[in-house]
Amino acid sequence: MAAQKINEGLEHLAKAEKYLKTGFLKWKPDYDSAASEYGKAAVAFKNAKQFEQAKDACLREAVAHENNRALFHAAKAYEQAGMMLKEMQKLPEAVQLIEKASMMYLENGTPDTAAMALERAGKLIENVDPEKAVQLYQQTANVFENEERLRQAVELLGKASRLLVRGRRFDEAALSIQKEKNIYKEIENYPTCYKKTIAQVLVHLHRNDYVAAERCVRESYSIPGFNGSEDCAALEQLLEGYDQQDQDQVSDVCNSPLFKYMDNDYAKLGLSLVVPGGGIKKKSPATPQAKPDGTTSTAAEEEEDEYSGGLC
Repeated sequence: MAAQKINEGLEHLAKAEKYLKTGFLKWKPDYDSAASEYGKAAVAFKNAKQFEQAKDACLREAVAHENNRALFHAAKAYEQAGMMLKEMQKLPEAVQLIEKASMMYLENGTPDTAAMALERAGKLIENVDPEKAVQLYQQTANVFENEERLRQAVELLGKASRLLVRGRRFDEAALSIQKEKNIYKEIENYPTCYKKTIAQVLVHLHRNDYVAAERCVRESYSIPGFNGSEDCAALEQLLEGYDQQDQDQVSDVCNSPLFKYMDNDYAKLGLSLVVPGGGIKKKSPATPQAKPDGTTSTAAEEEEDEYSGGLC
C-alpha cells in the first residue's frame, strides 16, 4: 500500500514538472495545473507516511501558487508543509512555515485564517519553547484586536499571561494581565476584571512590589461592583496580612475557594506566597503572671527582680 502511494506521488510530481516546462508553442508555465499536481503528490506521500517528501511537495505547490499570484492557496500549502514538519517532530521549523503562511493570509486579506494559523503554531511549540508560544499568542491577539474581535483577543492574551507566570516572567506577566483587564473592562465583563485584579496582585507580590499590588486594588475601586465584592474583601485582607507579615492570614486567604479555584497557574502563586521576613508572625505580648498578693508582673519585671541584687 505504501509503495503504491509513493509511486502515485512520484507520478504526480512528474506531471507537475511537465506543466512547468515551456516550449515553442507554450511560452508560459502552467502554474495552476502544476500546483494541483504537487498538492496531489503531497497527499499521496502523506498517506504513505513519507513526510519529508510530502513536505517538499507542499513547498513546491506553495511556490507554484505564489508564481500564479494565488496567495491564499500558497499560504495553505506552506501551512501544510509546516504540519508535515510537525509529524517529523521538527517543531521550530514547522512554526516558521506556519508563521510565513499567516503573513500571507494577512496580505491576502483573510486575518481570521491568519489568527487561527498563529494560534495553531503557538499550541505546537508551547511545551518546547514557551517564550516563542507567548510571542505567537500575543501576535494572534493583536490580529483579533485589529479586527475588533475583542473576546477572541483577550482569550489569547490570557494564554500568554499564564505562560509568562509559569515561566516566572512576572514583569511581563503584570503588563499582559493589565491588558487583559482593560479589554474585559471595555466589553463590560466586570466579574472577570475582579479575577484579573486578584491575578495582578499575586504577580506583584511575587515581584515583591507591595506598592504596585495596593495600587491595583485601589484603581479597581472604579470598576462597577468591585467595591463590596468578595474579591475586594479578600484582597484587602491579603494585603493587610502581607503588610503586617502575618503568614497565617495570607495563607488563609490564599487557601480560600476564591483563590484555590482560579486558573492553576495563579492558584499556585497564591499557595507559594510568603510574606517578607520569611513568614514569621509577630510575637504577641507575654501573658502577665499573677503574684501571690493578687497583682501581676510582666516578664520584664521578673527579669529585673532576678538581677536586682546583683550577680552574686
